[in-house]
Amino acid sequence: MDISHIEHIGIAVKDLEASIRFYEDVLGLTCYAIAEVADQKVKTAFFQVGQTKVELLESTDPEGPIGKFIEKKGEGVHHMAFAVKGIEQSLARLDEKGIRLIDQKPRKGAEGLDIAFLHPKSTHGVLMELCEKK
Repeated sequence: MDISHIEHIGIAVKDLEASIRFYEDVLGLTCYAIAEVADQKVKTAFFQVGQTKVELLESTDPEGPIGKFIEKKGEGVHHMAFAVKGIEQSLARLDEKGIRLIDQKPRKGAEGLDIAFLHPKSTHGVLMELCEKK
């Protein structure tokens, strides 16, 4: 697998606006994008920190993945995303190695990236996302 860097760290939050204020007012970062990803039932906000981004995730539906995560575990780190080249080939290799894939094929995510998730039961408890900029 050709991983170039950590693309972003996803953090589940209850209140996106309050969380944005914390990252801007307390940490001094600048939110450069806010977008809704309707099929994932989530609203996102992004901050650039060096080569890596922080993605805040607020559920738009309590039955969506972030809503369920917050209900079960509360706010906090949701996933780690790696930038890869050749996401389809990466998924095929991981599948061959017996890694449980949440996404068998890439789908569109925030910022127009192709994304796919790996199940935390196969990754030592960490929900991992592969991202490729096309």
